[in-house]
Amino acid sequence: MSSAHFNRGPAYGLSAEVKNKLAQKYDHHREQELREWIEGVTGRRIGNNFMDGLKDGIILCEFINKLQPGSVKKVNESTQNWHQLENIGNFIKAITKYGVKPHDIFEANDLFENTNHTQVQSTLLALASMAKTKGNKVNVGVKYAEKQERKFEPEKLREGRNIIGLQMGTNKFASQQGMTAYGTRRHLYDPKLGTDQPLDQATISLQMGTNKGASQAGMTAPGTKRQIFEPGLGMEHCDTLNVSLQMGSNKGASQRGMTVYGLPRQVYDPKYCLTPDYPELGEPTQNHHPHNYYNSA
Repeated sequence: MSSAHFNRGPAYGLSAEVKNKLAQKYDHHREQELREWIEGVTGRRIGNNFMDGLKDGIILCEFINKLQPGSVKKVNESTQNWHQLENIGNFIKAITKYGVKPHDIFEANDLFENTNHTQVQSTLLALASMAKTKGNKVNVGVKYAEKQERKFEPEKLREGRNIIGLQMGTNKFASQQGMTAYGTRRHLYDPKLGTDQPLDQATISLQMGTNKGASQAGMTAPGTKRQIFEPGLGMEHCDTLNVSLQMGSNKGASQRGMTVYGLPRQVYDPKYCLTPDYPELGEPTQNHHPHNYYNSA
């Protein structure tokens, strides 16, 4: 079985658009640099097609063994597809142990099925950067920054807690000059505009209103009604002792016929019932007809 059986068919629609965008990010200048570096380390020639020359994984396994001896213990020289995929998988495991970050590493199908050559190139560049960081002579990639640890004594760390960094701001040149008592008004003025400095810190400007001419004449007790009238409009004084008819009237009110609290009250209509004759106190009640009243209870 040849590797051609594993090649994907042509992409269409969105898949073709994504594949084209990935292909546009492929750098042929970087490819030439990677070719020279890999061939110089392994001593083996890569074919005219760079990615096809790496597809079997043999050169990649020999390459990582040169950088880190013993990384891949067995290199399959077979042309079988699963042997070639095994070589690529062993190479990925080896560069992970070498220090390449997992998010920088391609998947086996990206190379074997020609799906994402840009990611394969990015992985080889990340491998070059890691090799340069470890002291190898590499003309490709960028050396990673070395970790610089600082250790401070506990006393120094405690002293640093009392210092406010400039990123939090500064209180230099701050002054409380001209501050008034807590809660009182502070006057703001600009000497350039020719405004006079206020003499009295307790002065209230007219924009805040004034209490001049205020009087409590005619004020009633708290909670009582205050009559407001305007003589110029012909309004007259109101009598606070009289209740207007709009509020109802208690004239003619009587408690006649009220029973003891809690007892039922008799309700009748003269059209349908006889006129009730209320017995006097101490008078016997046997002469009164029991059907003259309707019990509301």
